[in-house]
Amino acid sequence: MQSRKVDQYHLYAMYSRKMYGICLRYAASTDEAQDILQEGFIKVFKHLSSYSGKGSLEGWIKRIFINTAIEKYRERIYHLSVDEVGDNGEFVNENMGVEALNVRDILTVVQQLPVQYRMVFNLYALEGYSHKEIAEALDISESTARSNLARARRILKHKLNKEFEVILQAI
Repeated sequence: MQSRKVDQYHLYAMYSRKMYGICLRYAASTDEAQDILQEGFIKVFKHLSSYSGKGSLEGWIKRIFINTAIEKYRERIYHLSVDEVGDNGEFVNENMGVEALNVRDILTVVQQLPVQYRMVFNLYALEGYSHKEIAEALDISESTARSNLARARRILKHKLNKEFEVILQAI
């Protein structure tokens, strides 16, 4: 039993930082990302004996975390009307100054997307899922997946353009 705990500790030490980054992409807050991280590692440890050795261990773990994020999303799923999208507020980072947008700034903008748009965007743009796979994972139609991706891109483009305007005005 002692060696299993050591193995879990090393596994967590090796992958927790990278998996937390994945959790942040799907979560609406750092608290939610930490919840997904915890739930994901519980599943990894519980099912570690079922890892067949085919493919990379990291890929297997990553898949568990993505599925955990999807499950978290399903727990709180709700549908937004098109009118509600404009009510999300504008993203302005007053501490940014003249520095260019970095990954953390972009992540912050992605986290501000409505939850369904954020899920579809992450699964498509970052994980490489097809619209069919997204539709199956989120229990929506392929056309809904496509329209949610288009809306997510439109919102991101608008918010990132605003960020660049803030930066250019500060120069």
